Amino acid sequence: MSLIDSVARMFSSREKSSAREERSDIPVPGGRLAERESEAPSIKATATGPLIAYQNLGEPVWAPRDYSAFAREGFMQNAIVYRSVRMIAEAAASIPLLLYEGTTEIEDHPLIGLIRRPSLDHTGTDFLEAWYGFLLVSGNAYAEAVALDGALRELHILRPDRMKVIPGVDGWPEGYEYTACGRSVRFIDDVVEGVRPILHLKLFHPVNDHYGMSPIEAAATAIDIHNTASGWNKALLDNSARPSGALVYAASNGQMTDDQFTRLKSELETNFQGARQAGRPLLLEGGLDWKPLSLTPKDMDFIEAKNVAAREIALAIGVPPMLLGIPGDNTYSNYQEAQRAFWRQTVLPLVNRTARALASWLSPAFALGDSAARSRPPSALELRPDLDQIEALASERDALWKRLESASFLTDDEKRVAAGYTNLSSYQRQPND
Repeated sequence: MSLIDSVARMFSSREKSSAREERSDIPVPGGRLAERESEAPSIKATATGPLIAYQNLGEPVWAPRDYSAFAREGFMQNAIVYRSVRMIAEAAASIPLLLYEGTTEIEDHPLIGLIRRPSLDHTGTDFLEAWYGFLLVSGNAYAEAVALDGALRELHILRPDRMKVIPGVDGWPEGYEYTACGRSVRFIDDVVEGVRPILHLKLFHPVNDHYGMSPIEAAATAIDIHNTASGWNKALLDNSARPSGALVYAASNGQMTDDQFTRLKSELETNFQGARQAGRPLLLEGGLDWKPLSLTPKDMDFIEAKNVAAREIALAIGVPPMLLGIPGDNTYSNYQEAQRAFWRQTVLPLVNRTARALASWLSPAFALGDSAARSRPPSALELRPDLDQIEALASERDALWKRLESASFLTDDEKRVAAGYTNLSSYQRQPND
């Protein structure tokens, strides 16, 4: 089944197959979900709430597409998809995240320590690389927060194909259900005060309320064309790459006997087929003549169609084709310009979105535990990417510093703020002052 056929599966069939599965639920007692189910629906604060309410309230909802097809036929079997996803995930995970309170950077804080070492088995780079990889392949990324003795201790990435959203009475997500090895666990209650157990980040999906849309889904047609072309080329290699020529029997009667035809076919398959036999001389006898063949315009169009499909795949995922070595693309005048476009248009938007999501998700646990910080909103803690560590943007930083240096109408503090640094007057200020 092709990737397009997998994408075209109906949502109803996924619900039926899910209902047939035997599983052992481990529900979490109490919580907001139990309270919602025991109470009558209240008046909604949004006018769109009644429009997206579900009839089977509290039942998990599967994503209406095949994640396995995206992972196997896209990421695992297509070199363009694999390299594009790896480039984005590795580049985004390599950017350090800095913690700020307002305009002041906080270098030593439990939140930044948790981000840099989310668990005993993973570093912050491992955590974020898996996060971005799942987000690009599935369109959804899930992280679990683990608490011990009322304090956050670890963060773990969960596979999107095992996670289901549990809609509440009003249709909005009320909890999550994770299934593995035939058992299911529901995440509903906060792990600590103000922190939900699951962080769900999704890419925009125009026709789904609960799940994001994978860029691989948009490139499904191009991926099928590229995979089919690769399979066609493999078949040609197995059959001596292509019919590089034709043997013409020029005898008077113009026909070979059955024994002659069988012998000639056997000798060609044994002595001249395959990569190891390439280039061997061919001895002709008995009226045989060799007529070399060349690539036809139709063959050339086929090769170009594969390159066009590769460019479409790279475009959908967000990687300039020049960076992937795909021929025929002259959108950028040089490699450095393509690198800057890659970081500015693809990597940094994902990093900024992830940084804001992590800070909004985790900061209440640390703000509520600090008596001096209770008067400030939890959103005062922000995670921001350290752009100075991105080599591809070094030329932009140099140009900015030169412009600020020549701006005589700005003070030193104003120049530092414009460059993204803390002004000198508040540099020594402590976070809780």
